Amino acid sequence: MTDTGRSESESEPEAGELVRPYVITRGRNLPAENEFSLITLVTTATDQRQRPQRLSPEEQQVLEMCSNGYLSVAEIAAHSQLPLGVVKVLLSSLAEGGYLITRAPVPSARLADKNLLQEVLDGLKALSG
Repeated sequence: MTDTGRSESESEPEAGELVRPYVITRGRNLPAENEFSLITLVTTATDQRQRPQRLSPEEQQVLEMCSNGYLSVAEIAAHSQLPLGVVKVLLSSLAEGGYLITRAPVPSARLADKNLLQEVLDGLKALSG
């Protein structure tokens, strides 16, 4: 306990709280809006042994998370406890460097024409008697 009545762990914020997003992203801008949606899937492109050591701790953390398979952008942000914008900047940088493979979400299928479905149903009924 300090003389103010609080323990040292209560009076000093954790180091992670002191790092500003601008520092983590090295001042890089957000990628294009359609590049990474919340459900874009991401995985590593390289083997653990080939990972360069010059990446930031946050980039290393993202690569470590993605090394076991595909994760969505939202999952990466949640697990890393970094703001979504910061995660998108890091992912963009890692993808440009060839460290990540991204898979865009599959677009929704177009609805079938109701008239066509009715014709198929009528044809099946006619065949069955």
